[in-house]
Amino acid sequence: MAKLVRRTLALVAHDLKKDEMVEFARTHRTILARFNLVATGTTGGRVLAACPELSLTPLKSGPLGGDQQIGALIAEGQVHGLFFFVDPLSPLPHDVDVKALTRLALVYDIPMALNASTAHMIVGQLVD
Repeated sequence: MAKLVRRTLALVAHDLKKDEMVEFARTHRTILARFNLVATGTTGGRVLAACPELSLTPLKSGPLGGDQQIGALIAEGQVHGLFFFVDPLSPLPHDVDVKALTRLALVYDIPMALNASTAHMIVGQLVD
């Protein structure tokens, strides 16, 4: 009999989108509880504070390599969906992070949400 493996989702949010990510996690905590979660440091800490029952592993903070850690997990086939709440009005240094993670999600053909509206739609599909 094959062992069921829980799929993994990644959560990332720019500074001005962290509250939105926390609210997304609160709203969908029952569905997210079916998955292993990884997140960049601050985002993961905030989500865990709001939803301590989730199986979430915080990685390094984005600027300290957390985005690259998630990218490596995507490339290794260990992340099956990316929820990256991007602040389109933030300074350009974040642009490199957005491009790197979105490129990997596209290359490895995993679902990706860059805003809350898309994230809600993807989570709705996970229920089916």
